[in-house]
Amino acid sequence: MSEEAERDDADSGAASEAEAEAAPEAAGTDAYPPIDRDSPQLTLRAVLMGCLLGGVLSLSNIYAGLKIGWGFNMSITAMLIAFAFFRLTSKRPFGLLENNINQTTASAAASISSAGLVAPIPAYTILTGKTLSYFELVVWTAAVSLVGVVVAVGLRRQMIVVDRLPFPGGVASAETIKQMYAHGKEAMARVKALIAGALIGAATKLAAHFAKLHAIGLPGGVAAKTTATGAQTYTFANLGISLDPSVLMIGIGAIIGLRAGASLFLGAILSWVWLAPLALDAGWAQPGKLDPSAPWFGAINKWILWPGVAMMVTASLTSFFFSWKSIVRALTGGGGGAAAGEDQDNVPRKVFIAAIAVVVILATVPQVAFFGIPLWLSVGSVVFTFVLAVVAARVSGETGITPVGPMGKVTQLLFGALSPGDVAGNLMAANVTGGAASQCGDLLHDLKCGALVGAQPKQQAAGQLAGVLAGAIAGSAGYLVLVPDPKGMLLTAEWPAPAVAAWKAVAEVFREGFSAMPERAVDAMAIAAVLGIVLAVMEKVLPPRVRTWVPSPGSIGLAMVVPAWNSISMFIGALLATLIMKVNPGWARRLMIVVAAGLIAGESLVGVGLAIWQTVTGIAGG
Repeated sequence: MSEEAERDDADSGAASEAEAEAAPEAAGTDAYPPIDRDSPQLTLRAVLMGCLLGGVLSLSNIYAGLKIGWGFNMSITAMLIAFAFFRLTSKRPFGLLENNINQTTASAAASISSAGLVAPIPAYTILTGKTLSYFELVVWTAAVSLVGVVVAVGLRRQMIVVDRLPFPGGVASAETIKQMYAHGKEAMARVKALIAGALIGAATKLAAHFAKLHAIGLPGGVAAKTTATGAQTYTFANLGISLDPSVLMIGIGAIIGLRAGASLFLGAILSWVWLAPLALDAGWAQPGKLDPSAPWFGAINKWILWPGVAMMVTASLTSFFFSWKSIVRALTGGGGGAAAGEDQDNVPRKVFIAAIAVVVILATVPQVAFFGIPLWLSVGSVVFTFVLAVVAARVSGETGITPVGPMGKVTQLLFGALSPGDVAGNLMAANVTGGAASQCGDLLHDLKCGALVGAQPKQQAAGQLAGVLAGAIAGSAGYLVLVPDPKGMLLTAEWPAPAVAAWKAVAEVFREGFSAMPERAVDAMAIAAVLGIVLAVMEKVLPPRVRTWVPSPGSIGLAMVVPAWNSISMFIGALLATLIMKVNPGWARRLMIVVAAGLIAGESLVGVGLAIWQTVTGIAGG
């Protein structure tokens, strides 16, 4: 998984874990093969293919991030597409190491959402009314990501070669690419499954768009205890207890697993069947349009998002601090002994030091020029990035989960204290540290994959740099097309943007204080925060067999921030995946994650295409 798409960090490693299940023999890999200095790696076609695929897939991550707050690592998807393309169109085979460069480049490009496009950037626009131009977005997202790339390159030898951290996402990618080139038929079977999923996702999105299909409310409702709202009954359609024609959420549910899916369903029932009517009856939240078939998400969400954000923040921070051993080892440099062989192909030290100087400047200047952040705070945010990047990389390497949410919240809290009342400083200085740190953690999984297949680190680093630039160019354009008006479009039923809600909420607290919140929202936040801590502690300290029954606090919090029909769809997807695993475990291990990824990519890319078409026709009509 990638992230910044500010996902529930306790569950965000499910995709990598599911992929690793398909290749269990890779989990114990201890010896790296010798680096291959003869086979083609950093070829023009490998880089161009990675840039093209990563640029397109970055749109999918931005779309999914603004819908549900999660992004996905696109390494395996890029591998499969490139493998099939060159097998069908070229007489010169696309080599394994070339494909590794392709996946490295594509992964860096597709992860551009973690540079702020689905969280602090739209939150900044909503709070200040200032919209970044395309040029500013490209420069900003590229600068933030380049910091993460440079730090990842610097940490590679210590964490991968010396400490030999597992980086399970990288192991899954390495095993997949080895299987692809050892068994071409298996690779083509996965490609066909990916295409089938994408076609289903695309078709359902087109059908829903042209037939104007919307979520269909289930019959029934909750009786209102007061007539102050003007309603006798809060129908399930009003509360969002509906079935949605989208398959994107079903695909996400298949990836995240049953525990997260069931927790989302539980959270939807608690939030929208119990808490929302309670808030409406008490007058803390206001109803929407008095129509039995109209959803009231936008109106109710102004109140209910506060306890949801509180639970997500406290749960993710609690889980993060349970990784204290990893944090200590990261900050003290502790780890395994020396590697058996010396890696001769790292980026030269002089080049690395020069790159650090360049990215410090690149990340500092835009903060001052675009947002008016004081120079001392701008430089401090970049320096602090290096510390958090080490922590994020260590945690990601040991657990497979890059702590995207906690990184953002830690930096927001820090810069909120250093510069109280400064929205730009709270959001965008924190954007540098949180975004770059999460990018660093994710990219080390690609470097782990390279180490397991004998790739040259210098050439992978070059691919990552190219990918970042491609992702910034494509992703920034996609963001502006998808949400030209963040204030009017986001935090709605169509675009819930839970990551934006979380960043915006923290910034508002530091700008306006708790007194500016809706009535009794602070009380609800306090209860949700304590519950988030308790559940996060339980899932860490209870025996494994028991902890699987502990609801995920991050998922429950997320269910308060997105429409209930999203949570219901993800639960359906998780339930279907579990049933398929029981009925046909062999097929499920081989192809289920690939099909789910296709559903997500197909629907999201068509959604982006429809947004572009509406923009073009709107301009032409104007």
